[in-house]
This record gives sequence, structure tokens and C-alpha cells, in this order.
Amino acid sequence: MSYITEENKRSAGVLLHISSLPGRFGIGTFGKTAYEFVDILSKNNVKYWQILPLVQTGFGDSPYQSVCCNSGNPYFIDPEFLKKDGLLTDEEVEEAVLPAGKADYAALYNTRYAMLRKAYSRFDTTTKNFRAFVYKGEYRDYACYMTLKGAFSNLCFSEWDYDFKYNEPRLVEDFLRNNLEEYHFWQFVQFEFWKQWAELKAYANKNGVKFIGDIPLYVAYDSADVWANPKLFKLDKDLKQTEQAGVPPDYFCAEGQLWGNPLYDWDAHKKSGYRWWIHRIRSALKTYDVVRIDHFRGLDRYYAVKAGAENAIAGEWLDGPKMSLFEETENQLGELSIIAEDLGILDDGVRKLLKDSGFPGMKILLFAFDGDKKNVYRPENIEENSVCYTGTHDNSTVMGYLKSLTPEQKENFIKEVRYSLKKRKLPLPLTSDKGVCKALITMCLECDSDYAILPVQDIMCLDNEYRMNTPGTSGDNWSFRLTRLPDEREMSYVSKLIKKYHRE
Repeated sequence: MSYITEENKRSAGVLLHISSLPGRFGIGTFGKTAYEFVDILSKNNVKYWQILPLVQTGFGDSPYQSVCCNSGNPYFIDPEFLKKDGLLTDEEVEEAVLPAGKADYAALYNTRYAMLRKAYSRFDTTTKNFRAFVYKGEYRDYACYMTLKGAFSNLCFSEWDYDFKYNEPRLVEDFLRNNLEEYHFWQFVQFEFWKQWAELKAYANKNGVKFIGDIPLYVAYDSADVWANPKLFKLDKDLKQTEQAGVPPDYFCAEGQLWGNPLYDWDAHKKSGYRWWIHRIRSALKTYDVVRIDHFRGLDRYYAVKAGAENAIAGEWLDGPKMSLFEETENQLGELSIIAEDLGILDDGVRKLLKDSGFPGMKILLFAFDGDKKNVYRPENIEENSVCYTGTHDNSTVMGYLKSLTPEQKENFIKEVRYSLKKRKLPLPLTSDKGVCKALITMCLECDSDYAILPVQDIMCLDNEYRMNTPGTSGDNWSFRLTRLPDEREMSYVSKLIKKYHRE
């Protein structure tokens, strides 16, 4: 099982989430700047734009914690395009303008939905396209969940009245009939999101740029996914979590990480023929050109921690679905364009799953230079069927990492970088932090990986003020935004390397 084709081999991409695009509206959107970024990528022979999950975020603003795993984030709907469609006035568009800088999710929550409701008030719900969208039922659970959530003061579904908490069909249908306007508002939000996304994706594909997007392994507990499918998760009779997802102590966090997500009842999924998961993967493959499965190792074995635990130290490893999930999925969907995020604690089981699936795993250069010449992330040890990154959205930027090192640590790091440069016959000067950053970019694009992906922060040599996420922490995550797109000088350096190392 493998999806790599000759068309895909030796290509390059840039990692930048939609939320991090610069612009006037407090967060990146599917508007003018997104199209300008496509043009920059296309001009410089960059074949892939990698983004994080496009989902509507919930508590904590993480794209890995959504109210619905197949939803679209309403904040990405561009106000200018709504005005173009006659749904907003000039004055209302200006009211959506927010200060430049990091995303202020509180301000967005307080202003953006009000703007979308104004747009909805002018939207014709009787149009053929919208009626077909609603009739298809793709977002019925989502729209129903959001309507009920509003009726119950935004409480988690486990706190709703009994019949609604347990999704009693007759009463829920009666509720929807009595709240059809609100239900249609949430359908409208998804209709507009997917309309704008389809237009952006079509433009990118036409210009030779494909999208890599994420499937988070887990879904949020407070979500339409769990409410509508409680038997697929490990819950008690009161629909409370008995266990939660996380990872044991690792590179990122000494006490491990408690993610809080509910765990899957994999026996129930298998009995259903993995219907829910196959629908999810099918939707992702329609949304993106290539799908990255986050926390891939959890499909071999996953880490379970008791609900209410203070940390993730005392958990246990349990078996996941392994290859049976992908065998059934491929039987129904055919060849799967998937990248496996195989980072973290790896064992023989994960390595076997990766090999059997044929999916490319990930190689992170920031993990490479620890003095171990057998380190699998070192450029000289990387195999073709892989995706090489300088770092991911969970890492420091290269510049930020260098600034965090003590003089002795930096000296050792640069020594190891110089060793790999010599092994790869890349005579580059390492006389400054920017020189080291460019050396990692060069090694990423030169190495044998079929794919090479560069975070935009590393292309622009930005420090940790522009870091996207610090795992195991709360607060200032997911808010990074550029103040400008990368300029011609920054991109020309990358473009020349793409040509030199045959990634066109």
C-alpha cells in the first residue's frame, strides 16, 4: 500500500496555516491575501501549501479541538467576498476590521458571528444550491448541535436536558422544526465556508499548488461527533469520559500531556466496518489533495489516562486498529494520499504499521543534531519515502531554537550541523544564526526525502515570537500571524534551491 507516484516525487512545500495569513480582519481568511500567497508559491515552484485543520475551533482555540471534525472555521470566511455577493455593506465590512498582530480570539468571537448573522439575514435560503447543500445532510449533526448548544447556554452536551443529551430522535426533530432559522444559520455558515474554500483550492490547483491538510487523530469531547455517535467512544452510561487521550513524558513535556479527548471504542468501530472513520477520511481527501494523519502512532497503540488525572504519567498503552482500518478504507476509497505523523515515542509496532501502510513518515531536522550519528532525522540517514521538515507547528522556529540554547549547546549543535553539511557535500558558512537557519533549509531541500516542507517562519528567519504552538501549555498558542507575506528575496533563496535539488 503506497500512494507516492512519480508525479509527486521530489517536491517542496511551505507550512502556513490559514489563520496565520496577514490581513485586515484579525485572522487569516480565504480572501485576497490567500490568493497572493498561492501566486508566490506558484512563481517559486513550490508545489504544496501545508495547512493545519480547517475546522471550527472550540475552547482553547486549537484546530485540534473542534466542535465537529468535518466542519469549517467560520472565521476564515472572507468579509470582502460576502460583500461582493451582496450580503454585507461597506460599513459592515469595515466593522469586521481588527488590529494587526496576533489573532485575538475573544474579539473574533464577539464580532465575527454578529457579522455572519447580518450576512445571513440577506441570504436567500430558497436557492437551489443551498437547499441541495442542506438536503445532502453533511452538516445536519453539526447544525443541530450548534443550535442546541445555543439553546442550552453553550453548555457541554453532557449538561443538556436528558432527551437532548441522549439525542432522542423525535424530540430533536421537533426542536429543529421550532428553531429552523437558527439551524439554517449554522448550515449557511458551512455553505459559505466551503464555497470560499472550493474557490481558493481550485485557484491553487490551477496554478500548480496542492494542499496538504491535517486529520487530528482525536476529536473533542464537547463536539457534535461525540454527541451524535456516543457508542463509538469510551463513555459511561451518563456519557461521561472514563478515560482520556494523551502522551507519556517525552521531549516536549516531563509530565506527559493530557489532551482531554475521549478515546475511541475500536471494537465498535470495527463492527461497523469503520464507517465513521472512512467517512472522515473520504471528506478529508475531498477537502485536501494530501492528508496528514496527526498522531499516527495512536492507530497502532494509544495512550490511555484515567479521566480526572492530574498528569499523564500513570497511563497505559492499548491496541489501536492497526492495518485493519487502512485495509478497509482502501477497499472502499482506493489509493490513499496520506502522510503519517510518526513523531513521539516509537516502537516496533508503529514502525511495522508505517511500513505496511507504505505511507511516508516525517523527519524533523531540529531533532537531528544531538550527537548521535545514527539519529534517523539526520539528513544523511533520511530515506526517500518520507517528508522532511526543518520543524513543525509544534516546534520552535529554527531561529527561536538557536536563541534558546546556551553557548555550549549552540556550539555542539552547530558542530553537528557542520558534520552533516560535510557528509552531504554542502559547503555553507555557519557564521550567524541566519546562516544556520539557511543551512537547515538547504539540507531539508537537498536530502533524499520525496517531500520537503518549510515552515514560513524559517523561510523568513523569524524567532519564537512567531511560534505557532508549544505542546503541553495553554495561553498564547494558535495566535501567530504574519505581518506580511514572504518577499521576493526570501523566496528566491528557496526557489533556487528547489531548482538546484530537482524539486520543481
